Amino acid sequence: MDEVKTEMKNEIKMKTGQTFPLTIKRLGINGEGVGYFKRKAVFVPGALPGEEITAEATNVQSKFTEARVKKIRKKSPHRVTPPCPIYERCGGCQLQHLDYKSQLVEKRSILVQALERYTSLNISDLNIKETIGMDDPWNYRNKAQFQTGTRDGQIIAGLYVPNSNRLVNIEECIVHRPVINETIEAVRQLMKDLAIPVYNANAKNGVKTIVVRAGFETGEVQAVVVTGSNDFPKASLFAAELMKRKPAVTSVMHNINPGKTHLVFGDVTKRIAGSETITEKLGEFEYDLSARAFFQLNPAQTEKLYDEVKKAANVSPTDKVADAYCGSGTIGLWIGRKAAEVRGMDTVAESIADARANAKKYGVKAKYETGPAEKWLPKWQQQGWTPDVLVTDPPRTGLDRKLIQTIKTVKPKTFIYVSCNPSTLAKDLAELVSEYKIEGIQPVDMFPQTAHVECVVTLKRKL
Repeated sequence: MDEVKTEMKNEIKMKTGQTFPLTIKRLGINGEGVGYFKRKAVFVPGALPGEEITAEATNVQSKFTEARVKKIRKKSPHRVTPPCPIYERCGGCQLQHLDYKSQLVEKRSILVQALERYTSLNISDLNIKETIGMDDPWNYRNKAQFQTGTRDGQIIAGLYVPNSNRLVNIEECIVHRPVINETIEAVRQLMKDLAIPVYNANAKNGVKTIVVRAGFETGEVQAVVVTGSNDFPKASLFAAELMKRKPAVTSVMHNINPGKTHLVFGDVTKRIAGSETITEKLGEFEYDLSARAFFQLNPAQTEKLYDEVKKAANVSPTDKVADAYCGSGTIGLWIGRKAAEVRGMDTVAESIADARANAKKYGVKAKYETGPAEKWLPKWQQQGWTPDVLVTDPPRTGLDRKLIQTIKTVKPKTFIYVSCNPSTLAKDLAELVSEYKIEGIQPVDMFPQTAHVECVVTLKRKL
């Protein structure tokens, strides 16, 4: 009882600004160092496993504390100097201070921790492989979404500091393709030259976001200007001048997002100049990508990821393949070109149009529908069509609860789950293992310098 009272007293004493010694035990899901003080978890951005630090509390809660590094008393041998000059302010990357080989080790560890926390599975039985990394983990991103703002009367574009409304101006991002940085700068300069305003919340007009996507293999670039209203002054002049200054730009689009939302895009997209889409190549395939179509952000690693999916799915000529959250149909076409039929679904109509065009281009017998998988899979089953292989690549929120129940009802023999969030993956697997056996998990590093890790999970229906 005395020990409990002492513990409660120590907890009450902890307050913002307090400094204390801390040993970092592991990395958290967001790349922060995690240690324990007075039996309570402490999350410290920028700290690495094995380091002994002096921490300063920044946010004290009943179950955890957030802190910053005040002093490193024992440095990790894997700590390196981040090459980005705004790394600590931007928040776009979380692990530039950790050498790349160690990043791959820690990402597998983050996956293991999530499985240990959210499931009762025996980790040694899951066949979790080493993380597949990149030879050159820089300049890999094919898309940027920069918010606009003003500072000292000048237009700036970049990302918000995490958990704040402070916009960091980014002139060069070293994880983006150089042409993306150059195009964003050209857009920013044109806004200045043509007096095109940044977004004004009161007037609900002006430019909110600049979105640029580049085809690695084709070199084509699409620039999308997102505004808060239908009004885009001097749009035609803007597009013509942008394509003149940056000849790689082959598509200039205008998206309208009037709502106060965390979503970048609104529902309406208009072509200003050039084509509606740009083309990207992956392996033997070319994909037509519209402004809102989902496409993996790291093409080099995407080929490795899709090859792992293909190997895990092992599709035969008699197999029927379902591709949930199909986007532009990339995974379904990659693994199912020789299948009896591919069917896919997505809630974004533009993506379905792209998927249909891509399937037609390559002569793949495929059917794509707009709507959620939990709607189409049961409907197709009622019509006599049940997939032998199901592949899903959901957003970070994981599988919809209705879809999990649908999968357990439809019962495809092979289920390949591509995940970008270990926590939601683990929670979903905890519900699926009653019907499916996990045969293997392959982590893939799609986003070097960040805490994100992609996984390919192979599940087989229990007999």
